[in-house]
Amino acid sequence: MSELTHLGPDGAAHMVDVSAKPSSERVAVAEGRVVMLPETLDLVVSGNAKKGDVLGTARIAGIMAAKRTHELVPLCHPLLLTAIAVSLTPDPALPGIRVEATVKVSGQTGVEMEALTAVSVACLTIYDMVKAADRAMRIEGVRVLEKSGGKSGPFIAGAAA
Repeated sequence: MSELTHLGPDGAAHMVDVSAKPSSERVAVAEGRVVMLPETLDLVVSGNAKKGDVLGTARIAGIMAAKRTHELVPLCHPLLLTAIAVSLTPDPALPGIRVEATVKVSGQTGVEMEALTAVSVACLTIYDMVKAADRAMRIEGVRVLEKSGGKSGPFIAGAAA
């Protein structure tokens, strides 16, 4: 396991100094899912949820969350993100909604936290908007699927290290 970069020699948490790192295009993709009753999925897909357009609202919430990650996660750098895409796919086999976020930046540090934050907040928004219909929903499987750019090179979940 590599050294934990957010800990100083005294063990205190600090923000990593990235000023000497070269800028490069960095991309991260994260995923998650909200598992729900088939009836709840029908409500979401049909657009009949009492709170309105669940998928559209969750997409916007995910995009907004990615842009504010540095305000939510104490040691994240504020980044000028160049692209954020959040996709929400109804999956009757789950049953539920699969959420995926792709975040890009040209900068000195990666965007994994921004992609994870986008997915997490999109999932939370789905939960919030239909919780009255299904309190047993579960948010599951939030993880980084892949990343590229930077010194550590590409990462693909499940690929041999």
